[in-house]
Amino acid sequence: MFQRASRVSSRGSSLIFRTMTSSAANSSAMDMFPCSDRGKRIYSEVIGFMNEFVYPAEPVYIKQYAKLAEKDRWQVPQIIEDLKVEAKRRGLWNLFLPSVSKLSQTEYAFMAEQMGRSVVIAPEAFNCSAPDTGNMEVLHLFGTEQQKAEWLEPLLDGRIRSCFCMTEPDVASSDATNMECEIRRDGNEYVINGKKWWSSGAGDPCCKISILMGKSTGLEDQPIHKQHSMILVPLDTPGVEKVRPLTVFGFDDAPHGHLELHFKNVRVPVRNLILGEGRGFEIAQRRLGPGRIHHCMRLIGMAERGLEAMCQRACQRTAFGKAIARQGTVQADIALSRIEIDQARLLTLQAARLIDARGNRAARHLVAMIKVSAPRMACAVLDRAIQVHGGAGVSQDPGLAHLWVLARSLRIADGPDEVHLATVARGELKPYAAAAMAGTQSKL
Repeated sequence: MFQRASRVSSRGSSLIFRTMTSSAANSSAMDMFPCSDRGKRIYSEVIGFMNEFVYPAEPVYIKQYAKLAEKDRWQVPQIIEDLKVEAKRRGLWNLFLPSVSKLSQTEYAFMAEQMGRSVVIAPEAFNCSAPDTGNMEVLHLFGTEQQKAEWLEPLLDGRIRSCFCMTEPDVASSDATNMECEIRRDGNEYVINGKKWWSSGAGDPCCKISILMGKSTGLEDQPIHKQHSMILVPLDTPGVEKVRPLTVFGFDDAPHGHLELHFKNVRVPVRNLILGEGRGFEIAQRRLGPGRIHHCMRLIGMAERGLEAMCQRACQRTAFGKAIARQGTVQADIALSRIEIDQARLLTLQAARLIDARGNRAARHLVAMIKVSAPRMACAVLDRAIQVHGGAGVSQDPGLAHLWVLARSLRIADGPDEVHLATVARGELKPYAAAAMAGTQSKL
């Protein structure tokens, strides 16, 4: 946790090992958005679990992982399993899935922020980690009874983990229609050939199943968005090759990992296809909306942790004859960070509320906005926190460097900023373009 790929440290840090209290801004936001009494109660229990179990587990995780890494870095520390048992016992389990938790997207959004405050440990402790959450939602919505029994049930129980194989190294995957990985029917089997990378979670020893999106053969006469399919591929199937873990600015995020996988004449039974041939984009659209809410709220939690570290450091250090906290530039950094965090939170909650009220499609415009604003905000806040920490900020000790890397990578994951900005711009231009075509406005 929070180490460079080439190095493991068991030193503590003021950011990672100190129990933090949530900002009052979060409580006031909850008063502004519809939350049931049950949702508020579970939210309070999540905060209690974080304070009682998760924050104290952070140094234990580092110590256990350092010991494991002496032999094999791709192992999960025991403390994670211990936390999962306790969270399940308390009913704080699978909170992301409305049909199970009975929570709205808005209510869960507040909990996702709390999980983001200890982003390596907390989501998995509550069985609310990406990409498992999205994969479980796909199986819940579209899986057959056999698929649910074989894969959804052990995922919901936390016995296995999963990965999602979509991005490819040889094409611009920001346009998913470029995908070249082939899914070909051969009797009672599908044969899969192609390359995937950024398969997050595939390095985890508990990762047993992938949902792969590829291009189905025989659908060339269909519209481009109806030529792709999703299929379940167990990672122990012959022909699945784990080529390498990819690093993100030098971090490989072991034991989770982001792997490059090659599929060479991989055969899976026809029953592993999800929903039907050519339904891949349809499934993806249902998967992405809530998942992006989760990502953005976790980013807000990460940024809150960075701001707290910045304030602590500023009050503890003296430079040029006065506390850093009295320096005007540092005060401006702190103030801007608070403003930007609260702006991102309110925008994300607005998107979650719209999903609750009108569904994923109606919230597409807002979801694109938060997918740009939240990672940019987190990067800015964490960068300021790093700067206030000086040399320590870029080291492994406070954990800020790793948090920044996670935030920066999410400006590309689930679609780069440019794609989402184009979505927002099209939405803004649409009424003007319609008016111009109708002859009521000659120029935009």
